[in-house]
Amino acid sequence: MAYRVCFVCTGNICRSPMAEAVFRARVADAGLDDLVKADSAGTGGWHEGEGADPRTVAVLVENGYGLDHTARRFQQSWFSRLDLVVALDAGHLRALRRLAPTEQDAAKVRLLRSYDPAADGGDLDVPDPYYGGQDGFEECLEMVEAASDGLLAAVREQVEGRAA
Repeated sequence: MAYRVCFVCTGNICRSPMAEAVFRARVADAGLDDLVKADSAGTGGWHEGEGADPRTVAVLVENGYGLDHTARRFQQSWFSRLDLVVALDAGHLRALRRLAPTEQDAAKVRLLRSYDPAADGGDLDVPDPYYGGQDGFEECLEMVEAASDGLLAAVREQVEGRAA
């Protein structure tokens, strides 16, 4: 059975689809795409059914990533099928842990930048680029990329632990 990861931000049109695209690319490069599945969602349903923000798509394409995305809202029932829920900021982390039906499910929720060894331990948020310019989306991608290698290493360890 595949190890399932879901990235979560507010509206599921900027940060979480960006993290999903980058992580999927890392998983594919590692040859783990049969063992690890990634998707994304939002804490709110404001953008359900919409594609990713055009600025997100532009930054991803400029950096060699692909994305086929439709926004959706995270559902409590998903916890039972997910191995890891990756929040993009502390507000998402709190909302998801409150939504979790059990303590075990709440323990599945982690901040993305907690996987970046160079990140400042005091502020692990990926800032929301939505209301800013293109540079905010580029900064977001840099943070996502920096955390994705550590996340992949942690997930690989879990996947290999299942096989043992």
